Amino acid sequence: MGCRRMGWHDLRWIVRLFVLMHLVHVVFSWGKSGHYAVCKIAEGYLTKDAMATVKELLPDYANGELASVCSWPDDIKWYYRWYWTSPLHYVDTPSFKCNYKYGRDCYDSAGRRNNCVTGAIFNYTKQLFSAYQGYNPNLKYNLTEALIFLAHYMADVHQPLHVGFTGDLGGSILKVRWYGKKTNLHHVWDTLIIDTAVKTFYGSDLSTMVRAIQRNITDAWSSDIASWKSCRHHNKVCPRHHNKVCPNLYAAESVRLACNFAYENATPGSILEDDYFLSRLPVVEKRLAQGGIRLAAVLNQLLDFEVKIGQSL
Repeated sequence: MGCRRMGWHDLRWIVRLFVLMHLVHVVFSWGKSGHYAVCKIAEGYLTKDAMATVKELLPDYANGELASVCSWPDDIKWYYRWYWTSPLHYVDTPSFKCNYKYGRDCYDSAGRRNNCVTGAIFNYTKQLFSAYQGYNPNLKYNLTEALIFLAHYMADVHQPLHVGFTGDLGGSILKVRWYGKKTNLHHVWDTLIIDTAVKTFYGSDLSTMVRAIQRNITDAWSSDIASWKSCRHHNKVCPRHHNKVCPNLYAAESVRLACNFAYENATPGSILEDDYFLSRLPVVEKRLAQGGIRLAAVLNQLLDFEVKIGQSL
């Protein structure tokens, strides 16, 4: 008897089996796994000088690895000293409009302008720019914190539901089931799509998933890299440091993906299984890749120069 090619029904059965076997314990999240992936991808595209500067700025416990500390802003945002950073992880948009506008959307719950993920990216880019390119050499910043915050928020803005709807807090109060397990839609995109992929397709090894994404960057997506890194035409009449990064573009991409993929077929009470998982995973993996490539491009522009100001501690 000849061999039968695996069909869509077979793949769905295998996925469901793996998910049900491994869903009991969650190890990473975007969150930790997504932020690790974005920063690990970025490390591979840093110039020699930029990498050297990154290693100088990293705390000793990072052992020279940016990816090891990229989830730090999530770890500290609930402490009183750092509570002010909580609104900097996201920017909510008017429900169902499926577009993003900085002036309309970037404010926190107290109405303070510029307190959102895109505002934070502009701010920490400015801090590193001022230190390493002399934009305002009289200002003193904690450059270690600026680096880690920038790396973290660059990943956050690429998660579609970090630019979700105001009405459901980016999917956080939209209750669904993931393979029968109660959760919310935001957690599906922060954590469960990646965790399920790691366990189902990558032998429970996040590094294997990262390497697979890196292969796609050099293969299937290689012709897209230049456009991912470009901020041309996206920051009009902005300070020079804004030309290094374009978070408004990244946010606009994310809210469109939120509308077309995250919210699509995910109403309250929905049971999300194979069809949702297998069709959304490519979106997640591409956003991780874009986040990593863009983070590296920003850091290369900011740090690939002679240091003008030493690290502030």
